[in-house]
Amino acid sequence: MPVDLRQKPYDLTEGQIERIESMIAGMSLREKVGQLFIAMVGSREERAPEKLRELIDRYHPGGIRYQNAEKEEIYDMADTLQQCSRIPLLIAANCEQGGSGGVKGGTPLANGAALAAINDEEAVYEMARAAGEEAKAVGCNWNFAPVVDLTFNWRNTIVQNRAFCSSPDEVIRYSRQFLRAMREQNIASCIKHFPGDGTEENDQHLMMGVNNLEVGAWEESFGKVYRVLIDDGVLTIMAGHIALPHYQRKLVPGLRDRDIRPATLAPELIGGLLKGVLGFNGMVLTDASHMIGMFGSSLRRSEQVPRAIAAGCDMFLFFNDGEEDFGNMLRGVETGIITEERLHDALRRILGVKAHIGLLDPGRERMPDRKNLECVGSREHHALSARLADRFVTLVKDTRGYLPMTVKKYRRLKLFYVGSEDMVIAGRKIPSDDREVMQNLISELEGRGYEVDASVPLSKGSTEEFRSRYDAVLLVLNIQGFAQYNTMRVKWDEPVKQPWYMSELPTFTLSLGFTNLLIDVPMARCYINAYMPHREAIAAAIDKMEGKTDFKGRYNENVFCGRWDTAL
Repeated sequence: MPVDLRQKPYDLTEGQIERIESMIAGMSLREKVGQLFIAMVGSREERAPEKLRELIDRYHPGGIRYQNAEKEEIYDMADTLQQCSRIPLLIAANCEQGGSGGVKGGTPLANGAALAAINDEEAVYEMARAAGEEAKAVGCNWNFAPVVDLTFNWRNTIVQNRAFCSSPDEVIRYSRQFLRAMREQNIASCIKHFPGDGTEENDQHLMMGVNNLEVGAWEESFGKVYRVLIDDGVLTIMAGHIALPHYQRKLVPGLRDRDIRPATLAPELIGGLLKGVLGFNGMVLTDASHMIGMFGSSLRRSEQVPRAIAAGCDMFLFFNDGEEDFGNMLRGVETGIITEERLHDALRRILGVKAHIGLLDPGRERMPDRKNLECVGSREHHALSARLADRFVTLVKDTRGYLPMTVKKYRRLKLFYVGSEDMVIAGRKIPSDDREVMQNLISELEGRGYEVDASVPLSKGSTEEFRSRYDAVLLVLNIQGFAQYNTMRVKWDEPVKQPWYMSELPTFTLSLGFTNLLIDVPMARCYINAYMPHREAIAAAIDKMEGKTDFKGRYNENVFCGRWDTAL
């Protein structure tokens, strides 16, 4: 369906629409093609002003995403980019759980699962408002959030903590408040990952995802979420590298299995279902194009690039190789893979988003006042982080009555810490934060009077000696990440950390990451989910373990992983 800029989600005036048409008419073909791309700015070298100018002059991108850095660096990057670009840029952050998704030193607040544990729409709004303030302060005007996937499969680690929960009605409630906060910050909204993640355990970073719900089941779940939020006026939707075969076969009778492609390359899902059946009048972008879910389709990269736009996506997320991808897109236009009608429809949608948030208004400043950087990592936002953590830390079980964990009962603590490998984000390896988290944890415990032994012995040794040296064990699991494995589980980096000690001493198991780790420690009799590894979450968890404050978070049945022994 061709876009109507007078209607939701744009609601533009005739004057704004005329300005958009004039801008498109004044673009060169290379500028038109460039608007279709969201480029990545990664390293400090790539943030150098001369490199940024070269990026703009060579490729004319419509949008930018970047790797986090200090707030001053990101602000200067955004300022340079906006100065260099003839057409204002959409600059995107990934603030799903706080300002930490948009800037180094930004405030980590609460991820989707933590907010669902609180079960209060106002908490979602407060989190998103603070996240939006920090993103906006560094020059971002587009947020790739919230995640509106549904956690139907407990094994799914891609959205296990990023999504809210498995209830469509709750996801709608929370998402509405998240999007309200973005609107108030005048930040373009984005929901993801259409047609819906969370039904399987595989990772679209590594293979094409498959949402295998029947048509009716999809309509009652993911379809319900998208229909409501589209009707509410969400501006942009991120398409995932996820197939929806039952619906695709309904829309394309006789479609062969080998021709089923992910949404990012499937006209029947973007043009047919999303923009047609669901009536989405906004702008669609692809998920990151370096993901194997896209590479692993039946098309070569040279075809993927233009065919994503031909399928109905309006923007293409990330170059693999700038010259090659730009050339492929340009050839796609010149050869008719992308028709002139489809190209201009995409441009109208892209510029429509920019107009809606005021980027195209004559005389409008493209960057916020630099003094706004003061809000990034502010005392006020860390206080909010502490209040949220007090509400989301969740006691899943304490079947042996080990709690409260007090200095009087358990002064001598043996700490076993199991962390994660480096994460892969946007195709780049990001070092884990295990050393910092462990230092924060030990500091917090020792500050409360515990004697903490975090050393890793070569072997278990005598169990009697172990019992005589310690009063209790604290097993901390900080399992994070995606894009390396299809499932993320506890990987015991040292054999001595494996849970032999749970039958010897009271053991408190605290997860700072994934919520469904009882699958790997079903013998744990006291298990707590803190959802996130930041200081406020750690402090709140220990407060509750000590009995100083009550556990307020709620869990869903996914935490028991479909087994009977995990609840014992």
